[in-house]
Amino acid sequence: MLFLADGGGDRIKRRAIGAYLGLAVGDALGATVEFLTPNEIRAAYREHRDMTGGGWLKLRRGQITDDTGMALALGRSILATGRVDAGAAAEAFSDWMHRKPVDIGNTVRRGIASYRRTGVPEMAPNEYDAGNGACMRCLPVALATLGADIGTVNAANQAQAHVTHNNPISDAGTLAVLRMVQTGLLGGDRAALAALAAELVAQEPTYDYARRRSENPSAFIVDTLRTVFQSLFATDSFEAALIDCVNRGGDADTTGAITGMIAGALYGPTEIPSRWVRHLERDVRIACIEQAQALVRLAPICAVA
Repeated sequence: MLFLADGGGDRIKRRAIGAYLGLAVGDALGATVEFLTPNEIRAAYREHRDMTGGGWLKLRRGQITDDTGMALALGRSILATGRVDAGAAAEAFSDWMHRKPVDIGNTVRRGIASYRRTGVPEMAPNEYDAGNGACMRCLPVALATLGADIGTVNAANQAQAHVTHNNPISDAGTLAVLRMVQTGLLGGDRAALAALAAELVAQEPTYDYARRRSENPSAFIVDTLRTVFQSLFATDSFEAALIDCVNRGGDADTTGAITGMIAGALYGPTEIPSRWVRHLERDVRIACIEQAQALVRLAPICAVA
């Protein structure tokens, strides 16, 4: 178990806020251009860089989608139980779906429906369930397990992920994202994040992101993370990474959300453009900030000697 030096907890909480706000602004910014191709984005916007709402979901400016909605639901379940618990997560996801969210993926819907029918908060392993739905919502796990050993982080990862996505490729990619967020929270730089991406590629070569520019990415987690990694490592600021990412089109709310959570942890909240943050819906912005701080207080790294 780790202990913080004076002031370290405050720095981590600030970066945790950056990760949560980064998730939300990436989701809201990317949703406008979701399912468009890069050529279509260029024709409509030249470069998409401001929150306007709209898109296929006809969103209000700054409105989030399922990415942030499910993360907040997962965060509430962790805070209610004091740990990452599959049953609590499944119940939180079920309640979230009951509220008729603006968008919900097919694999997520199927997993929640299975939980409602059987009471079992785990889907059977499925080679076709390697979507990005477990990864997009994983941020609360990164915050609540900060300072834990990798086995503990991985168990928590699978507990929430397998409610809807029980797939080893998805598990590996989501664990890599969790580790990248945690490394950013602890002050790691882009080189440290790139080393974690390289580890993932060595373990699962299908994640190799060096061969060609990823555009119009699908919801397959490999496509998603190739895009995220390319945008993170080809840029040197939060804003540049997110703009590069969402202008690649495809599943842009989710690539934006994952890029945003990692880049928010890496660069901190002050590097997120205020023109994006101020357009987030007020209750979402407050929930992100409050959950970020509360989840970190649960983490092993914040234990008191």
